[in-house]
Amino acid sequence: MMGILGAVVEGYLDVLARRDYDPAHAGHNPDSAMTLVVTDRRVVATDENVVALTFAAPDGRELPRWQPGCHLDFHLPSGRRRQYSLCGDPTDTARYTVAVRAIPDGGGGSLEMHALEPGTGVTVRGPRNGFPFVGTGSALFIAGGIGITPVIAMVRRAREIGMDWHLVYSGRSRETMPFLDEIEGWDRERVVIRTDDEDGLPSAADLLGRAVPGGSVYCCGPAPMLETVRDHVDETGASALHIERFGAPPVLDGTPFEVELARSGEVLTVPADESILDVVRRRQPGIGYSCLQGFCGTCKVRVLAGTPDHRDTRLGPDEKRDEMLICVSRAAADRLVLDL
Repeated sequence: MMGILGAVVEGYLDVLARRDYDPAHAGHNPDSAMTLVVTDRRVVATDENVVALTFAAPDGRELPRWQPGCHLDFHLPSGRRRQYSLCGDPTDTARYTVAVRAIPDGGGGSLEMHALEPGTGVTVRGPRNGFPFVGTGSALFIAGGIGITPVIAMVRRAREIGMDWHLVYSGRSRETMPFLDEIEGWDRERVVIRTDDEDGLPSAADLLGRAVPGGSVYCCGPAPMLETVRDHVDETGASALHIERFGAPPVLDGTPFEVELARSGEVLTVPADESILDVVRRRQPGIGYSCLQGFCGTCKVRVLAGTPDHRDTRLGPDEKRDEMLICVSRAAADRLVLDL
């Protein structure tokens, strides 16, 4: 009887797994917009380039729950869209907190976030989770600079549930590293803090030396750190690697092709090591973009001719028939004609 029951349940779950997931079933659709108000702004790195911003609903209502690794999509007054990781307490449904490093020569989103003052309203969507934390087994957390923002919520949770965990936290200098006061109060045997100005750039051994065979590795930081971890993680025997990038991943196996901008007739060449977005931005600096990784959908463009090589994680089958995300996707042939 138990065998029959197990087969029935397994079959039922298999049917469910094949159905499209509707996020509304979870009680909150992350695509729905919320208006939140800044309730607190404080500096969390002594060089004053990182501020923590806390947001709440204007009417004090509860906010949707989130898990470590989640981020919010911010729709800023300028029209920019940016993603920032939640780094507060997931059990606190009254407020959300993110930490943002100011990047003077960046795309402007971080400076606009820094300019938000208490009482200012902003539109957000989410929370979304593209960097999920699995709270079982052992885990090595690796964070570089502002990459600590999603990781700190994970480590707090690992400590709460009694996991076997270790953290390697690296930065240019102590003055640039957010949340250092809190982290230095954790178990010193489980935390390694290293700075480039005192210890030099971290090697693979520095970053992965505490990985446990069969355990998980979580890493968020600058591209060189991610590539080092990715290239050497197999040597540790770890069973899973979870990575979140700050920006665009490198173009792999790229070949040159052309894009025609239908509204002007201009034809641009996309080199093997650049994205369509990189090339188009040089002609149209105001074009919308955000995550640079193919998941937010901000850079979606209609394809009028040609066959895209879709490399995103956002578009559904119907959308892929005549749309593409130009931050990561490429051409499957010699030329694309885009509605730009």
